[in-house]
Amino acid sequence: MTHASTPADFLQVAGKRFLVMGVANKKSVAYKIAVQLQQAGAEVLFSVRSEQRRESLAKLLANDRILVCDVEVPEQIEQLAATLAEDAVPLAGFVHSIAFADYSEGIKPFHETNRTAFLQAMDISCFSLTAVCNALKNVFAPDASVVTIGISTTRMASESYGYMAPIKAALESSLAFLTKSFSRFSKVRFNAVSAGLLKTSASAGIPGYVDAYLYAEQVIPRGEAITTDEVASTATFLLSPRSSGITAQGIVVDAGMSTNYFDANVIQKVMDAP
Repeated sequence: MTHASTPADFLQVAGKRFLVMGVANKKSVAYKIAVQLQQAGAEVLFSVRSEQRRESLAKLLANDRILVCDVEVPEQIEQLAATLAEDAVPLAGFVHSIAFADYSEGIKPFHETNRTAFLQAMDISCFSLTAVCNALKNVFAPDASVVTIGISTTRMASESYGYMAPIKAALESSLAFLTKSFSRFSKVRFNAVSAGLLKTSASAGIPGYVDAYLYAEQVIPRGEAITTDEVASTATFLLSPRSSGITAQGIVVDAGMSTNYFDANVIQKVMDAP
């Protein structure tokens, strides 16, 4: 029996170029996605927010090209697009894995959310996807795939996540509108990986997050939390032509957590608590 392709090129990304935005360290979802793409033969470029971040990643990404773009500065987004356009190499995909919220004052009740902090988080965590994609519209391949990182549910009022869930809801809603507007001149796809609670350096800085993470492990049927590799694998699939029929979707990767909130053992622990 003959096969049209080998396991090495199953994803059909070999030789194609991808831009990954949001690597902080080797634990980052963005980094795990980049590694999987490179293992499949793709070329990966990186974009980070500052020269300091580029310097801190110099060892981890020693053989890779790292560009600087602070998404809060429109001119830097335009410069990123101009730099990539000069290469005359189309982007087969773009990973948007950036989020920021100022929790310096701790987690407050949602109705006490600080306006300035909320709008900054919205700009960086949500609007930046639209801003960067608009700037890159002439750099994308006609059938490019864009993937952002969302959360498994934006309807669960997790006190440890502060005001970021409504912002992530806006991020995921924008996928449909980006898909529609880009469809006027391309076949670019926009999707999200809606991840369950992850053990990353970014999440570790959220007040109360560790306890929520440990609770999630109790609720997940398999008794083990989601890993960054699992989230990255879904993102890599969405970036590949193998997922060509999927767009404007948030793919939930939570190992079944949302199906198991009423687990008998978890209920018993709550009822037995003093």
